[in-house]
Amino acid sequence: MLADHTGKPVPQVTFRTRTDHDWADVTTDEIFANKTVIVFSLPGAFTPTCSSTHVPRFNQLAPTFKKLGVDDIVCMSVNDGFVMNAWKEDEQAHNLTFIPDGNGEFTEKMGLLVDKDDLGFGKRSWRYSMLVKNGVVEKMFIEPEKPGDPFEVSDADTMLAYMAPSEPKPLNITIFTRPGCPFCAKAKEALAEEGLPYEELVLNRDYTEQTLRAVTNGTMVPQVFIDGQKVGGSDDLEAWLAKR
Repeated sequence: MLADHTGKPVPQVTFRTRTDHDWADVTTDEIFANKTVIVFSLPGAFTPTCSSTHVPRFNQLAPTFKKLGVDDIVCMSVNDGFVMNAWKEDEQAHNLTFIPDGNGEFTEKMGLLVDKDDLGFGKRSWRYSMLVKNGVVEKMFIEPEKPGDPFEVSDADTMLAYMAPSEPKPLNITIFTRPGCPFCAKAKEALAEEGLPYEELVLNRDYTEQTLRAVTNGTMVPQVFIDGQKVGGSDDLEAWLAKR
């Protein structure tokens, strides 16, 4: 039976982290004392669900959580500091703090250290997330005890729904551009003025004209997409923003 630590203090542990090529000990108190912290723990760095969904969504929603009073979002795994630092850079997850529980001490004291021998992983963390206030667990979302690696309740959106059910989620915005395009600059400026974060894809760096034709059925840039819908060029974006 997986342990639920809701209402209990987090375990006292010293984590061996790597900072600027040196070892740096970080204690539980340094992470949690007098802070509101979200922790999400997962089976392993660079693994599929962890890399494609769990980490990216918490990283994306970090500014929203910060508005709700969260001081830090911790990604934890039973991996060493070298691996966790490399994974953070690979994910470009600079809104998160990656903490290596290399010996599994914190995870074991949480009652969530499990055998992953069938995958050659050894002892790893069961997937979960929790909200911790001043070192005490307010809420935990522990994945159900099923075979494999269930990912149903420890995601960032579930945590956001718990903390602020009416809080609007950030828009997912991508803009296709090319270097030196004044209309692209206009579109990016309009998004920035509205405080809307976006992901930019640059021609011949991130995509080719073939991809642009395949996605937009055209060759003109910019092309703006929001939450799965094609908005269009800079004038179309201006009209869309005016209707918000």
